Amino acid sequence: MASASMSRPGFRREDTADVLPAVELLPASTNEKARIEVNDMAIGTATGADDADDAAKLDLPTAGLQRGVQDAEAITLTWSRNALIAAFINMWMLYFVNAMQSTVLDALLPFVASSFESHSELNVIYIVGDAMSAAIFIPLAKVMDVWGRAEGYLIMSVCCTVGLIMMASCNGLPLFCAAYVFYTIGFSGITFCVDVITADASTLKNRGLAYAFTSSPYIISAFAGSKAAGDFKQHVGWRWGFGCFAIIFPIIATPLYFILKSNLHKASSQGRRVEERSGRSLLQNVWHYTIEFDIIGVLVFSAGLTIFLLPFNLAGGAPEGWATGYIIAMLVIGFVLLVSFGLYEFLLAPVPMFKFGLFSNRTVIGACLLDACYQISYYCWDNYFTSFLQVVNNLSVAEANYVNNTFNVVGGILCLLSGYMVRRTGRFKWQLYIAIPLYVFWQGLMIYFRRANQSVGYLVLCQVFLSLGGSTFIIIEQVAILAAVDHQHVAAVLALLNVIGTIGGALGAAISGAIWTNTFLKALGRNLPVAVRPEIDQIYENLNKQISYPVHSVARLAIQKSYAFAQTRMLAAGTGVMALPFLSLLLIENINVAAIQQVRGLVF
Repeated sequence: MASASMSRPGFRREDTADVLPAVELLPASTNEKARIEVNDMAIGTATGADDADDAAKLDLPTAGLQRGVQDAEAITLTWSRNALIAAFINMWMLYFVNAMQSTVLDALLPFVASSFESHSELNVIYIVGDAMSAAIFIPLAKVMDVWGRAEGYLIMSVCCTVGLIMMASCNGLPLFCAAYVFYTIGFSGITFCVDVITADASTLKNRGLAYAFTSSPYIISAFAGSKAAGDFKQHVGWRWGFGCFAIIFPIIATPLYFILKSNLHKASSQGRRVEERSGRSLLQNVWHYTIEFDIIGVLVFSAGLTIFLLPFNLAGGAPEGWATGYIIAMLVIGFVLLVSFGLYEFLLAPVPMFKFGLFSNRTVIGACLLDACYQISYYCWDNYFTSFLQVVNNLSVAEANYVNNTFNVVGGILCLLSGYMVRRTGRFKWQLYIAIPLYVFWQGLMIYFRRANQSVGYLVLCQVFLSLGGSTFIIIEQVAILAAVDHQHVAAVLALLNVIGTIGGALGAAISGAIWTNTFLKALGRNLPVAVRPEIDQIYENLNKQISYPVHSVARLAIQKSYAFAQTRMLAAGTGVMALPFLSLLLIENINVAAIQQVRGLVF
């Protein structure tokens, strides 16, 4: 994309004086595809046919949009081709660093939990992080729409950096959970910000390809990140696995902020941005943005979701299981908070967190349903998969993550293919007819292969075919939901999709934790030899303890059998959930994205 030969037809300036006339001058017999190709190759300049005032109006952001969206249009109407290419390269680099740090984190997290004797509480960390990050997407979208893209991006960069520093220096599981919340909010928020900026800087027809390009570093991090994680654990410890990224990340994140701000300043100097003054005092501003960003709703939603989901992971270790007082109290309080949140948003909130009107669009509902089910299904089993590979298949940390990241390698390539097919055909729904049945079949087949006596090659094969479906979901659900709205609502629908998907991930982790706590420990009690049973609590809580027993020993075989017992049930639950996405095929409309002009200016 960065080469001269590829960038010339790809990057163009939209919504200028010569684009629409060029389309209208085509003969009536010319088909829709030909008209689209002419529009695609057009480079916008003033034709001189209109007077100077009319030409100037064409270079101003669309009236009536929120300030942040107008600023995004001002940037794309102002920046040069080099600035656009630099922005995409920087977003690619940012995704690369995020992909590396997330791969390292996923590999090291079981050992972090084990170092605090809490391997069984692994899903607690994921649930808390997901619940808190789910609550931040809607307010972040509002920040980007009201204040600007650069401001939202900066806030999330700070959160991610603080989280990495805290994780590197923590000395207990509660502090690590707090650090992980900061990191997850920042990491998820950065990804969301980049997705919104990518949408601002690309046509709808090319959007899938643009998302595939910016996320393609996961192909590299699948190997490099896994190797780095193994080296961190073996040579310098897991703390440096987080500490080094606390230094690298802000260095890579900074340029994109300055690209956005410098071009916004350039737009201001050229008169393409109208400066606004609120006239409010400091206290009035605090109250205004408390209402505008629905802080009350955010707090109630995140607290309710966290409190409601945690018992599914904690009940197995509670003194009386589900009958334990604090487990019942958490379920009741969490449920009441979630119901209260819904009532508050629908009846009382001056500025609701959710735009309920979006749910009147069938394509929005279908895309959200697909993402929710996919996330639930995947995280029903994935959080304990690398532990399974190390204990059952006797793989090293790096090797286990190579297998786990097969999805990222194959999926990264297929995302590019999926995005390219959307660009070529202008349609996206047909890909779901292939992807959904394929994903269900191969996840179901994993139930058979997730046993102690199976070759790791079968697991890799299943991961390859799962990625065929999963990578298609990732691209198509984003393209579909964006095709259903105008530029004003790009951030809002992407936030909605991320909220639904993150809640899905948290639910999947809760289901996984519930199955784990109610199957693995009991299976250990049945399978462990009598001589080893006094160590059952250590085995349950510590991955290092599990892999310390020699391969083929009676104790190791018993642990492997217990893992297989738990994992097959996790996969069965995940496969059952994937029956629901077939409904999304009925809901998602087959929109022609090539015929929709959503953004303006010099875009990809």
